[in-house]
Amino acid sequence: TARRNCIHKTHGRAVRPEDTRPMTSQAPRRHFVRLTVSALGALTLLAAAPWAHAAEESPDAMIQRLSDDLLQTIRADKTLQTGDVDRVMAVVDSKVMPNVNFTRMTASATGPSWRKATPDQRQRLQQEFKNLLVRTYAGALKQVSDQSVEVKPLRAAPNDKEVIVRTLVKSKGDPVQLDYRLERTPGQGSGWKIYDLNVLGVWLVDNYRPQFSQQLNAGGVDALINSLAERNRSNASPSGKS
Repeated sequence: TARRNCIHKTHGRAVRPEDTRPMTSQAPRRHFVRLTVSALGALTLLAAAPWAHAAEESPDAMIQRLSDDLLQTIRADKTLQTGDVDRVMAVVDSKVMPNVNFTRMTASATGPSWRKATPDQRQRLQQEFKNLLVRTYAGALKQVSDQSVEVKPLRAAPNDKEVIVRTLVKSKGDPVQLDYRLERTPGQGSGWKIYDLNVLGVWLVDNYRPQFSQQLNAGGVDALINSLAERNRSNASPSGKS
């Protein structure tokens, strides 16, 4: 009988993609690899292209297709390769995120406060969170060159409503773990939607939840929205980091 993959919790502090503190001599390459692979994963979340299917696509086949399509798109677009935020944002917006449940992702990172948020607050929060992800990872796209993605055999029962698809991003050096959580969405697109990703043992939602919680505890949903908006404005300034 097929079994669902187990999720292993990691111990210790999650390394945030935007962490720019001094590192040891061995750390810079690891940080670079994490950031580049995070960019590939995040843009798979944000820029998944629409795809018409006569029948439901398997989740592992969907991730392989999206990963290959993303790498080809980056290699063919010189402006994307420079990490130009406006170009990345245009690609993201033009695809309309059809294969991602970004509402669920944002709600999970926000926690119980999501239920108290108004429709307008939810819409603004999702937009600022999307902008933050794009600006955080856009600069790493210049590191994309000879990477390839290997999707590992899927371990899930046929009727599972949620699965984890595990992949390895291969390039020079050791392969890097990049995994996705997906939910079944019968009758919608390929039949699956992504709602979280894991880079080197750190789930994106788990990484942002404590950051969101700090702002929510200080001033509620509006404080979180304002904090994200300020970070995005800072990243957009000439002295900011994309």
